[in-house]
Amino acid sequence: MLLAIDIGNTNIKFGLYDGDTRVEVWRILTERHRLTDDYAVIVRSLFALRKYDLSMVTGCAISCVVPPLTAVFIELARKYLGVEPIVIGPGVKVGMRLLIDTPRELGADRVAHAVAAYYRYGGPVIVIEFGTATVFDVVSREGDYIGGAIAPGIAISAEALSRSAAKLYQVDLVRPPRTIGKNTVHYMQSGIVLGWAAMTEGLVHRMWEELGERATVVATGGLAQVILDALPSDDKVIDHIADNLVLEGLHRIYQINQG
Repeated sequence: MLLAIDIGNTNIKFGLYDGDTRVEVWRILTERHRLTDDYAVIVRSLFALRKYDLSMVTGCAISCVVPPLTAVFIELARKYLGVEPIVIGPGVKVGMRLLIDTPRELGADRVAHAVAAYYRYGGPVIVIEFGTATVFDVVSREGDYIGGAIAPGIAISAEALSRSAAKLYQVDLVRPPRTIGKNTVHYMQSGIVLGWAAMTEGLVHRMWEELGERATVVATGGLAQVILDALPSDDKVIDHIADNLVLEGLHRIYQINQG
């Protein structure tokens, strides 16, 4: 079995694969100061709850955007799983050319979800992740990663607004009944939710223009459905919502490196 580990700034996801089938997904909070043994206890407990044993793991693939945790999870794979992990980064085959100025600076999660989206939908494809940051990644028709964009995340931007403006407060991130709000909650929901939808729509159209064709657009992340619902009914630039794209990409990259 393959254990795919997606270490993000906010959450860590574990995907357990039996061949090509993902049989489990677990999510825990990212804690930068936890030790290898701490995480091993958590992973062992998650396995035990579903009647699995760590000895069943024969491979491990890791995507990490939290540098202090990379060594922690490499040690976990070696010490507790008894396997040498594949860690997405320089020197690892991903089945995709990274045609950008600084390939070494591209986040491992972005590589993985781009690989997964191209493998599932073909190219050209744009992946939008609504997470800690709002990230756009573009893969060409030929399957090359050619660039993208990064904006602040929706949730952290909303938190910053309520924290910095004395008379504003946190609101539910849902579509308001109208664009022109009639109270503070709706003002903020319009500006945040509809504003992010407008940004998404605008950036996608600009990317299509630069590509010279309409690319398939795949959204992922906890607020993807909220943004999809907030887009104009006659111009839904998001074609698909896909969960666990990074885990899918890790599975695919692991297979590439086994071949």
